[in-house]
Parts: sequence; structure tokens; C-alpha cells
Amino acid sequence: MTMAVAQNTKYVNLFIGTSGDNGQVAPGATVPFGMVCVCPDSDPRTHAGYDYAVTKVSGISVNRLSGVGCSGGGGNLRIRPVAPAQELHIDKSTEQAVPGYYTTAFTNGIVTELTATNAMAAEIFQYNRNTPATLWVDFASTFEGVATCQYERVSDTCIEGYVQARNVCGRGQYKLYFSLNTDHPFQLQEQQPTTAALKFDEEIRTVEVRIGLSPLSTELASKECSRWKEMSFSNLKLQAFAQWEKQLQNINVKGGEQDDKIIFYTSLYRTFLSPVDVTSPDGEYLGTDGKKYVSKDFRYYSNWSLWDTFRTKFPLLVLTEPVKMRDMATSLIHLYATGKKDWSTGFESTPTVRTEHAVVLLLDAYRKGITNLDFRKGYAGMKEEMERLPMRSPDQKMESAYDLWAMAQIADIIDEKEDAELYRQRSATLFEETWKKEFMTVTPAFEVMKNNGLYQGTRWQYRWAAPQYIDKMIEWVGQDSLRSQLSYFFDHHLYNQGNEPDIHVPYLFNRLGAPGETQQIVRNLMTQPMIHKYGGNSEFPTPYFGKAFKNDPVGYSPEMDEDDGTMSAWYVFGAMGFYPLLVGDEYYELTLPLFDKIQLRLSNGKKLTVEVKGRKKKDDLIQNIRFNGKVIDDYRISHLELLKGGHLVFNCK
Repeated sequence: MTMAVAQNTKYVNLFIGTSGDNGQVAPGATVPFGMVCVCPDSDPRTHAGYDYAVTKVSGISVNRLSGVGCSGGGGNLRIRPVAPAQELHIDKSTEQAVPGYYTTAFTNGIVTELTATNAMAAEIFQYNRNTPATLWVDFASTFEGVATCQYERVSDTCIEGYVQARNVCGRGQYKLYFSLNTDHPFQLQEQQPTTAALKFDEEIRTVEVRIGLSPLSTELASKECSRWKEMSFSNLKLQAFAQWEKQLQNINVKGGEQDDKIIFYTSLYRTFLSPVDVTSPDGEYLGTDGKKYVSKDFRYYSNWSLWDTFRTKFPLLVLTEPVKMRDMATSLIHLYATGKKDWSTGFESTPTVRTEHAVVLLLDAYRKGITNLDFRKGYAGMKEEMERLPMRSPDQKMESAYDLWAMAQIADIIDEKEDAELYRQRSATLFEETWKKEFMTVTPAFEVMKNNGLYQGTRWQYRWAAPQYIDKMIEWVGQDSLRSQLSYFFDHHLYNQGNEPDIHVPYLFNRLGAPGETQQIVRNLMTQPMIHKYGGNSEFPTPYFGKAFKNDPVGYSPEMDEDDGTMSAWYVFGAMGFYPLLVGDEYYELTLPLFDKIQLRLSNGKKLTVEVKGRKKKDDLIQNIRFNGKVIDDYRISHLELLKGGHLVFNCK
């Protein structure tokens, strides 16, 4: 296998956002939408296991979620090349990571190399002459707690079993079957119920371990290893790299600073980490009811963090991966059909978080052309969800109004007119009652984090949380007054880029007659130091001044989780010059792109070129916009129009 030419992967810096509480991501080896992300776990660790600022590691585990909260998820089947009593430290001068591959030497001279397939971790450990080749395996390792664990030696080179672990925030659980295979025979020593040491002959200096995973059976986990048996580690590494290069070549950019390109392609990379394909080769998958199903016409995906990702990442996947997105949407419909809950259930296929607002995501896919979705299959589950939408606090009511708005349109699509009218009225009434009571009249309390029971936000930030009703806000307050209030919001640093509730708000200026404000704010948020008053859960004692996005291990502002591709997709959209203000609607808000030229290869074979002309300074503003020669006056364009391909030109003179 020959090495793919690094065109866009060369701009991916996997260490961005890996240090401390500034992103909560990891540089592990993985493939697009793969179950495996194999990486060292720092000691002490962060949510994703790895912390760039910590050299000490507890071992190398096979999976993790990117940038999620609580204690993260995954961290299973951890391997150490030295005894637990011995400290293991990364030699930072040797550490390297590129898409699909990670390597480092430890300070004791042992070198490790890591790569992956969709469902197999491949790990090489190279020992020096003074260190006997032994691997200590923790079959029960996890980031959240283990329910059960079992393993048995099935040959002199193989151990098989399963681990059942709690999911993110301790809600629900998943079960992974594994097949751990070594390229040399081992003796099983120091055997305990959840741990064991694999000791190799004295002359062995290099050991390769391959760990196949399956949510269904050890047999399928073993088949995953057998599938790649004839492919060397080097070729596995090249294969993973080639997958990433192909994935990233569908968007090409020109112009901009070097750091802009690095942050852009690293962000694009992170939008393709999840959800993960957990379907067996013959189409079998595990339903959230614990039963096995067989799919004939789609791949089943798992691993969700929808409270965050429905806002930006999945709209980006609708644009960049519509074929896979159809399977992802169908997977969510099947989730509704087999017992979907707001968070993880007791029968997940892989680490996962939460699935609120799936109806908004499904509507968005449909409105943007992915119409081969069988809403009927999950409709009863959707209706049941509408009856248990959370209503305890003002933010929950605002978000529930969004779900009801989307559900009304899904009901319309499948000709359930009575339901559609019911949900439409419930949404509008809930929004009006909540907004007029809690958010219309601004008070000093609006600046207080979690005031009146709000979740991770202020009243100012949640005030704008229902963009489907911006016309109502204008009707009740007046456009000039609302625009003035929105300007106050940004002028007084009340916006929080570090969390999701208000990340769409910069684009509201487009709907309030001030598109220049959107352009300036979005550009500054992507490229300039800003004052940040708020973290994830409270006000900072002293406001943070700095960039929200940096080409650095401290890659995000403090307490700003990357949230499973959410913040990455926000950046990608902003850099390309269009953004899905209202998820579930076919329109994008237009703003000035970060780059001079962006070319997108669309899945229908057409190309979309986005170009900036006449820009002399970074703070220049748009004078006019043309799509295929036609003037766009209202700073918005439909997804279906973009799919026609052609030339979107932003003129600055």
C-alpha cells in the first residue's frame, strides 16, 4: 500500500485542545466514524483520557468520546507495558500524531505505535534490552465505572471476553465484546478477576496487539481481527491515513493565515469522529431495547451527544456526508422505534451521551433533501417523547418549544394534520408564555449564570434560544429595540462562545437588518482575542481575555468543551461563510468567509465554489453577494440552491 499524498491532512493538528480544560479532546488513532480511538490515558486524566500537559500515563485504552462533559466515556481495555507499580511517562520530544496514527517513546525507552480500523485497535510496543516484554491489561478499565467484566484465554495468543460499563454521567451503559490477539505467544501471569499480565519470551523485543471490538459477540470481535490478519501494521496505518485524506479532500480552501487552515481542517476532522458505525458485516445491530436487529438497507450508527451536536455538527454532515447522514437519521428513527430515552439506555452499542432534539435533526435532514426517511417507523416514539419534554425551567421550555415546532412539521410531512396543528399550537403557546414572562423584559438578573434554574447559561444567553420565533420577538419588542438589545449583549461581553445555548446568536443580526454586525462578530470570534465572562457553569472570578480558537494544545477558551464536533462545526461553517441559524429550516445565514476561496465537492457530483473578491483588509465588509450571477439581497441562501453547485461570490467593493 502506497502513502496517500498529504494535501489537507497536513493541516490537521491533533494536539489542539488537548491540554487541561480547554477542549477535552484527544489525539488518538481512529478512522472516520470509527468505534476505536486508541490513545494514552493521562494520570490524572481529562474527560477524553489524554491531557497534553501531563506526562504520566495509566496506560493505553481503545476508545473515548471527544470533548464531552462529566467524566467522559470509554477508556476500556487499558494496556500498560510496565507493571502498575512503575510510573510510565511520555517523552514529549518524541510524541507525534497524524490522522490515523499516534506514536511516542516513554522515558524508560519503550516505544509505542497506535493505529486503528473501524472496530480494531492495533498497538505496537517496542522494548529495550533492559526491559522484559510484558503487558499488564486492565479488562475493567473505564472512565465512568464498570458494571461487569469477563475474560478468558482461548489460545496462547488470544484472550476474549466483554466489558459492560456505565455511560457518560453514569447514565445507562454499553457492552463491548473483545478479542485481544498478540503476534507472539504469551504466558498469563498475575491473573486477577479484572486484570492480568501477558509475559513474552525473553528474546521478544517487539509485541503487536490487535483488539477487535463488537457490541454483539466475541465471535464478531474475533472476525474483525481475522479480517485484517494479512495486513501489516504499516499498511493499516497507511489505510487509516488514506481514509482521512479522502474524507478531508471534499473541501479545499485557499487564502487565509496558516493557523486559519490548521484550525479549519482540524475542526473539519473532528466533525467526522462520530457517530460510529456499529453494524456487523452482515447488517446486524443492537437496538436500544437490548434486542438484535438486521438492517438490509442502511448502516446503524450509535454514539450520540445531540444536546450539543444537533446545532452545528449534524447540519454540517447533511452538507458534507448526505449518504451517511441518511443512515444516521434512519438510525435515530430506529432508536425511537426501539425505546429511545433522553440519555443513554441500558443497551447501547458503544459509549454515548444524550439524544434530546433528535426530531429537530431529523427535520433538518429532510428539509435539506434527505427525504428517503421512514418517519412512520419512529413516529409513535416521537409522539411519546413530546409528552415527556422537560418543562421544569425556562430554558427547558424554550428548548421544548423548539422540539414541538419540529414535530409539527414532521407530522405535516406524513400527513398527520391534526397532530401537526396540535404541536404547532403547543409550541407557539409555550414559547409566547415563556418568553414574555422570563425573557422579554431585561433586568440585571439576566447576567447571572443559572438564574431561575437555567442550565449552563444566563437569561441573556437563553433569550435567543428559539430562532424559529424571531419574527415574534420583533413583533413584541420592535426590530430597532431588539437589535439594540442584541448589540448590548455583545458589547457587554454577555455572549458565551464556550457553551452551546447562544452559539447561533451572532447570526441573528442578519435577521435584524444589520449583517455587518454578524460579519464583524463572527470574524472576531474566530480570529481575535475576546473577553469571556462565563465558563461552562459559572461566571469567571476574573474574565478571560484570549482567543476561543487557537492552534495550540490550549486550543479553546477555558472550560470550553469541544463537545463532540459541535464547536468544530461552528468554526467550519463560519470560515466557509454560511451558517444554519435555524436547524430544521433549509436556509443558511451568509457572512464573509475566512478564506479567499473555498471549493466543496458535493455528493451529487457538482462543485460549489465560494469566493471573496475585493477584500483589502481583514475587517472589510460585504458590499453585495451573487450566486451564479444573481444578486442575493437578504443575506441568506437555501441548502437546495447550494446543491445546484456553481459560484457564490462575496464582493467587498
